Amino acid sequence: MSETPEATVRTRVRVPLRFGDGYSVDAELVTFHGLVDGGEHLAVVLGEPGPTPLVRMHSECLTGDVFGSARCDCGPQLRESVERIAEAGGYLLYLRQEGRGIGLYNKLDAYALQDAGLDTYEANVALGLPEDARDYTVAAQMLSALGVDSVHLLSNNPDKEAQLAGLDVAVAERVPTGAHATAQNLRYLRAKVEHTRHSIALDDVLFVA
Repeated sequence: MSETPEATVRTRVRVPLRFGDGYSVDAELVTFHGLVDGGEHLAVVLGEPGPTPLVRMHSECLTGDVFGSARCDCGPQLRESVERIAEAGGYLLYLRQEGRGIGLYNKLDAYALQDAGLDTYEANVALGLPEDARDYTVAAQMLSALGVDSVHLLSNNPDKEAQLAGLDVAVAERVPTGAHATAQNLRYLRAKVEHTRHSIALDDVLFVA
């Protein structure tokens, strides 16, 4: 990772995680010095990571992760990822990239445009913003600081794999998450499949009302 600026571990602290469905797991939260965007990103260490651990880069979603919004699949993806990584051993990188990097207020503005008929990508562009503003340099920095240079990537998004490869993190395989469909997010999921080739098996999805 010679071309990626170096970050170092700042703090490690044990935190027991508890989810609303009763699932619980003990984790270690890791913070960092030297992240290029100055953001307060976290690595969540789960299970016993091996030399090529299971890793998810999860972009913060206040509405989905905290409030359980049914307009996206972020909250269920986070819950699924924590359990799968705990079983396999690895890291969940919780990246402060709300709304694909456009921020919370802009995301809610985009929601209003989606209510008027635009899809999630069209709404961002209509606001004069990128379809996806996320840069995963900080993720590569975090992995390097943790001594990780190859991963099994838990993601439906091919852009995450491509960006990591460009940052000298080897992706042994990309492992899709489940498809967490609701009546409110099916159009959003379909846009991700059709527009950015996300690997979400909508034809096989167990629909959640």
